[in-house]
Amino acid sequence: MPEHFISIADLEEGQLESILELALELEARPQAHRDALRGQSIGLYFEKASTRTRVSFEAGMAQLGGQPIFLSSRDLQIGRGETIADTARVLSRYVNLLMLRTFEHSTVVEMAEHATVPVINGLTDELHPCQALADLMTVHQEFGGLRGRRIAYVGDGNNVAHSLMIACARAGVDFSIASPPGYEVAGKYLDLAGGLAAGTGAGIETGTDPRAAAAGADAVYSDVWTSMGQEQEQEQRLADFDGYTVDDDLMSRASDDAIYLHCLPCHRGEEVTASVVDGPRSRVFDQAENRMHTQKAVMLRLLDRA
Repeated sequence: MPEHFISIADLEEGQLESILELALELEARPQAHRDALRGQSIGLYFEKASTRTRVSFEAGMAQLGGQPIFLSSRDLQIGRGETIADTARVLSRYVNLLMLRTFEHSTVVEMAEHATVPVINGLTDELHPCQALADLMTVHQEFGGLRGRRIAYVGDGNNVAHSLMIACARAGVDFSIASPPGYEVAGKYLDLAGGLAAGTGAGIETGTDPRAAAAGADAVYSDVWTSMGQEQEQEQRLADFDGYTVDDDLMSRASDDAIYLHCLPCHRGEEVTASVVDGPRSRVFDQAENRMHTQKAVMLRLLDRA
């Protein structure tokens, strides 16, 4: 494992597969590592509200025998001007791991530069690597493996799309994305994924047609059209994303056994219809559960306890 878990691109060959294998073991045998992190603690720093990230990390750390400590910008002196660097140095004296869920990606990067304990990226405006691990685990559970599968993403080329694209490229999974003009994935992450895909044989396709992206896919994925911090853009985004709803017609263009994925929370009637997200093809709650299993695997690997 790298010193920190900031991006899936940081994982070396075989490390992504190793994390997923351990996560599958943790899901199948939850008691197997119940004391692995006894006496260890993780500081969980949140600038953004959270359901899945907070509870999955807190529950996961507790299941491994360790102690989670919730931290918010309102609770720490960082909210009153203490630097990220000083905060990193201080917290490293108290805890064994740090997880950040922040707006600016630079906050996580700076924390990792100055921390003397492993730092986990729980989400930034650019990347969401913990979510991508859960996504791949869900596909693996459904199909018994990842190689040769294809995931279609319909919607905003945001942090979730960036990390999923990178994860697919690293794992040898084909990835297609359809986004409205002006909402494409960032060029630097497209280039990064392309470089990784060249080594694994994964295909990376971008476009604007949801139907073309979904054609023959093994999983169809969507996310909210308006993320936290973009509320003032909501009206414009609703107009721009017209035609990008994942509905039964779009799912019918995927493979016969295709599943539907969403990182949640979802807005029924916007990025997905209720008939899809609540239907038999949906795996969104398995996906949410897998956040805990994959994050437990990351914590164990970073601390070299499994």
